[in-house]
Amino acid sequence: MRVLAVEDEPRLLSMLERGLAAAGYQVETAANGEDGVVLADDEAIDLVLLDIALPDLDGHEVLARIRARRPALPVLMLTARADLDHKVRALDAGADDYLTKPFAFEELLARMRALTRRVDEPSGTVLGVGGLRLDLLARRVWRGERAVELSNREFALLEYFVRHPDQVLSRSQILFAVWEYDYEPGSNVVDVYVRYLRRKLSPGGEPSPIVTLRGAGYRFDPRFG
Repeated sequence: MRVLAVEDEPRLLSMLERGLAAAGYQVETAANGEDGVVLADDEAIDLVLLDIALPDLDGHEVLARIRARRPALPVLMLTARADLDHKVRALDAGADDYLTKPFAFEELLARMRALTRRVDEPSGTVLGVGGLRLDLLARRVWRGERAVELSNREFALLEYFVRHPDQVLSRSQILFAVWEYDYEPGSNVVDVYVRYLRRKLSPGGEPSPIVTLRGAGYRFDPRFG
């Protein structure tokens, strides 16, 4: 995925570039609004991180120009202005999300994943991978021909794994995506629910699609038996 970061503060722009590259993203950068508008016009750009306080065109004008050319491009606004008026103005102008500086980098990554997940969601109501089928409307799951009864939270966790095959997902990423703000980041609730899922998906010792990566989190293997 290619991300455009439009930010005039050199240290923050450098941090974004290094951090996003380390997280597996391809990164383009712009230090002013004019360059940001030009780069965002490239169809290869999948998401924009856009500062509001830019030296020439401010972020609101940049956003307006991006929306005129690429209305569906996800844009996440970054700003030091935490007051409600600026947040409402940014969202009303077409921003998809808003993050106040300073921010935790894990939260930025989680918000980026949430935005791109909305764009990438399939139009159908059934997800299938390996031997699993998930009916998103009925919230029912089958492994092969066997129905698997899951709670709403278990279903949400499994859906998140299925939508991110072969990706290393940290516990904090999963917490933010599935539980949002319901639990503290230090909670072991992810480990507990992964155990629940494994028992229900593989009650007879069948291979589990959820792989534990010590010190890193979990990975969903779509090639399980």
